[in-house]
Amino acid sequence: MVEVVQQPVAPAEEQVGPRPPLLELTWTDPITGKRGFLVIDRLVRGVCSGGLRMREGCTLAEVRGLARGMTAKEALNYDPEARYLPLGGAKGGIDCSPYDPESRAVLRRYLQAVRPYLERSWTTGEDLGLRQDTLDEVVAEVGLRSSIQAVFPLLDDEPAATQRLADAFAVKVDGISLDELVGGAGVAQAALTAMAELGLPQEGARVVVQGFGSMGGATARFLAEAGLRVVGIADVHGTIANPEGLDVERLLLTRDPFGAVDRTQLRPTDQELPSEAWLTLATEVLVPAAISYCVNTANHTRVAARLIVEAANMPVTPEAETALAARGVVVIPDFVANSATNSWWWWTLFGDINPNAPESFTKVRTQMHRLVTQILTRSRTTGELPRTAATVMTTENLAAIEARFG
Repeated sequence: MVEVVQQPVAPAEEQVGPRPPLLELTWTDPITGKRGFLVIDRLVRGVCSGGLRMREGCTLAEVRGLARGMTAKEALNYDPEARYLPLGGAKGGIDCSPYDPESRAVLRRYLQAVRPYLERSWTTGEDLGLRQDTLDEVVAEVGLRSSIQAVFPLLDDEPAATQRLADAFAVKVDGISLDELVGGAGVAQAALTAMAELGLPQEGARVVVQGFGSMGGATARFLAEAGLRVVGIADVHGTIANPEGLDVERLLLTRDPFGAVDRTQLRPTDQELPSEAWLTLATEVLVPAAISYCVNTANHTRVAARLIVEAANMPVTPEAETALAARGVVVIPDFVANSATNSWWWWTLFGDINPNAPESFTKVRTQMHRLVTQILTRSRTTGELPRTAATVMTTENLAAIEARFG
């Protein structure tokens, strides 16, 4: 069963408060009773973009917030001179554990139910609990051409564009696919830029990463390469710590498809700690890269870091962020730090970059350095939170996009 709520959107001059989502959809699986959600926050040129996550406990409110964040990511990276022009924001979510034996069948039925949106307006990709290769396989099973086929009518040369993206996905860097690295490269650059802006020494600085999937794993790799010590990594089984630094490359090669580390591959000096220990490890940089709302009013006082870089979507609650700021902890918001994953797809597809690692990493790092520098400069000047500064920039870009495309 599918329940759809479509909101009337008032003209911009009549809107008060946050703009409501354009569409909200709740689906109930007829076999298991599990629920799935789709929220389209905004359309640009009739199309929106946002990943599909699968986790037990996923809610409509969570997906609504994520869809709003996707609108911000698209707008923040708007370049009127680029081939890639922003799409609207959207998000999908399924309340089902990816470890559930029925998860693939639930995913298939969900995709069948939302097929009209995937065909015409919603482009999607992997997110928490769902790998791109699995999504691609099930998309093909339900008879769709691609999880991003809704954008194809906007391309000048569809065959060339889709071949570029396929070529990019085939690239591997030290045994890891390029598509699994670009997002983390962006998060790492956001952290390095913020450290420079805040006057934090880089060499030997400690970092803790919560979540070791595509985003968290790649972030850990690039920060280690930059000279930081990754002293803690948390996955679904707990926290692994070593004050002298973990062997990130070894751990990357022992992960399962969902980012869980094989404990038999740990070194004698590596420590196994409880799941919640990641929050209190002594560190300069904290990177939550897994679940939403993991830093909240109940635990924010335990944060020891000077800088939090949000690789996950919505990991720090607004109340916790305000309290952290009061004691000098800077938070680089998710829709800035993790936006490179989304943008890299479109930069490649539309032809702003070629499908290779050097151009991809250069584009991601250049863009992230620019954004974080602008945001922290504005934050220092105005005294507002970095999130507020980024939101103002997003609002300005959204106005330009709306003026251009309606």
